Amino acid sequence: MARILYLTQVLPYPLNTGAKVRQYYVLRYLSQKHRVKLVSFVRADDQPEYIAHLEEFCTSVYTVPMLRSRWRDARAVVKGLLTGQPFVIVRDEIAAMRATIERLLASEHFDIVHADQVSMAQYGLLGRGPRRVLDLHNAMYLVTQRLADAEPNLFRRLITQRETAALARYEAGLCSRFDDIVFVTDQDRQAIQFQISLAWRQGQANSKSKIPDERFNTIPICVDPADKLPVIPVADPYRVTVLGVMYWPPNAEGVVWFAREVWPSVRAQFPQARFTVVGKNPLPEVCELRESGGIEVTGYVEDLAQILAETAVFIVPLRAGGGMRVKILDAWCWGLPIVSTSIGAEGIALRDGENILIADSAQAFAQATMRLLGETELNHALRQNGRRWVEEKYDWRKVYQAWGDVYARASRNHNES
Repeated sequence: MARILYLTQVLPYPLNTGAKVRQYYVLRYLSQKHRVKLVSFVRADDQPEYIAHLEEFCTSVYTVPMLRSRWRDARAVVKGLLTGQPFVIVRDEIAAMRATIERLLASEHFDIVHADQVSMAQYGLLGRGPRRVLDLHNAMYLVTQRLADAEPNLFRRLITQRETAALARYEAGLCSRFDDIVFVTDQDRQAIQFQISLAWRQGQANSKSKIPDERFNTIPICVDPADKLPVIPVADPYRVTVLGVMYWPPNAEGVVWFAREVWPSVRAQFPQARFTVVGKNPLPEVCELRESGGIEVTGYVEDLAQILAETAVFIVPLRAGGGMRVKILDAWCWGLPIVSTSIGAEGIALRDGENILIADSAQAFAQATMRLLGETELNHALRQNGRRWVEEKYDWRKVYQAWGDVYARASRNHNES
């Protein structure tokens, strides 16, 4: 039984984002076999009962308030420009988090430090002795690269391109300093390995950057299908529903694209349909959609039952992003028919036309949405097939046994270093 120090940038409960879903079920798996102490940033809306729930299977839970302010953002920009570091990494340099981790490492013995996502990697490298595992989730530089490609404003595009280059260097450089690195998709793993090879060829990397391939692992995000039962649809479902945190720029950009480029065609053919945008803290450009016909922006919704029952089509209109979209796994669990872009479904095993419809252009997305609104048999088939698929491919109790292999390799790699 190993003693693990597990570090997260968000509190892994409740399960309202993909990152939290990943962290939560990895913690559930590891706590069955090891003693896990969790250290996490917390926000103002994190409640004591969330921490109490995590303490049911973690040995201890330590929290540090996440600090956000315009001053800290300005500091991050200045320091990032001076040092070449990504702004998002400098922004999360919090002295209290560093002090908490250093105190724990000095007072207790840990076999493994497990850093979750790129933002916590800087803290996972503190101290000496423990083996180190980095769950990078996805290649963050790909997210900013795609946002830059879609950004019409020249100044914002240049800033985003700068952040892309900084993240690519930073993420590639991290990998030589951890004993094992885990991704949620093969695409993200290959993207980071390409950046490492590029740095190697250009002479920008030291000798330790030539990392053996066996240190790279792919383990998908998984869910618990038993926790999300299929919804019972109303007699005539009429909603086209999108779900996600609406302050995340790729989500907001995709929603605005659908509303402006796709929805008018759907609305003309199905005037009774409603486009329902559900998600926390919508950005101003999302809120402005309320003025358009047939669109409602709800913000965060505590109980989704009624909306899901009224949903005829669940959409994932992402045109930027990285990693896996847990919302697709959730929609499969709920037994909802899905239309997604290729980027939205990236990294997920699927069967286009059988358990999901994939469409990338505005015209194709509109046609796929209208098919599910108008073809009852197809709608019903996607509902059933999606539920079966997530039970077979993405149940954490089946898939997360792969984490045992990662920890065994991390031990060997650490001893060989």
